[in-house]
Amino acid sequence: MSRTETDARSFGVEEEYLLLDVESGAPIDRAAQIVARRPELRREADREFFSSQLETASPVCTEAAEADAALRSFRDIAGAAAREEGAVLAGTGLPPVGGEQEGSVTPKARYREIRSELRAAAAHQYVTGTHVHVSVPSRDAGVTALRGLARWAPALLAITANSPVWCGEETGLASWRHIKSMSWPLAGYPPEFSSGDEYEQTVARLVETGVLIDPGIVTWVARLSERFPTIELRIADAQLDPESAVSFALLVRGLVDRVLADVERGVEEQPATPGLVNGAIWMAARDGLSTSLIDPVQGTAQPAAAMLNDMFAYAEPSLEGFGDAERVERYLGDLRTHGGPAQRQLASFREKGVAGLLELYRAAGVQGAR
Repeated sequence: MSRTETDARSFGVEEEYLLLDVESGAPIDRAAQIVARRPELRREADREFFSSQLETASPVCTEAAEADAALRSFRDIAGAAAREEGAVLAGTGLPPVGGEQEGSVTPKARYREIRSELRAAAAHQYVTGTHVHVSVPSRDAGVTALRGLARWAPALLAITANSPVWCGEETGLASWRHIKSMSWPLAGYPPEFSSGDEYEQTVARLVETGVLIDPGIVTWVARLSERFPTIELRIADAQLDPESAVSFALLVRGLVDRVLADVERGVEEQPATPGLVNGAIWMAARDGLSTSLIDPVQGTAQPAAAMLNDMFAYAEPSLEGFGDAERVERYLGDLRTHGGPAQRQLASFREKGVAGLLELYRAAGVQGAR
């Protein structure tokens, strides 16, 4: 049975996309032109760091159908506008070719400041992700959720890893985006915080010392949002299709809800093994779902399918409460059977090269494609 509207934990999805040349597959600076082609995109689209990127965000949602409709509509409209500009709207964590060329920074003052501060580290940051927001009642609850999600962070990256090709070559990693992201001043999973106040004080100190330009550029793979009463998970690569992005968001909501429900019931927290979380995430970025995944709480590696089973079992009570269990179980089952999006990219690349990847990106953007 679904929860009532009043007690359903809300969520939202931010999707980023790359604009790739329809012939070469390289990044193409068409964001401004694409937004200008459709009046609705001026409301729904946001310019990202490079002029070859676009972003949209779902409304605040309590039901999966709301997020599905918003993201599907955006892809349909923006995808059509992109085609008119000779571009493919691609759900991929990095461009498969052209990444050696310095990106054109979107002409916004804040982006120019970021480019100046990061210097060469920002020149090729084509990183493109799927960010999930889940509502939390307080900043203290938010840091509790951050601690609880640490156990599942490697698995959450593994199922969404979607950037195996860079500069026309296989990288040997499922998520090269994660590796590229490690060059930001703050990277990886955040340290454990005991309270919301400690989190806020740490971010303030990072700004005061010049490590961060402002609190909005905290680049851990999970953080507390500065704009909304949410925890924001930023670990996922951009996804091939919007339905997968929403299914992933539902899983994240279920995990956050279970973490907070356990705390309310007085269940003792299980801390992660010191120093293991980021190492386990790196291994997940390398291997995706192809071998084993590390459980940072248990301090052990197990087959990826078994880790996905454990993660679903943990979230299942909350997923049942939201009415999402069947969809998320189907989503994870498909990943166990067919592999993650990185494996789909590699299969297309090995068969037809960059042309095959462009076909995949286009096909995955069509409703019902899988």
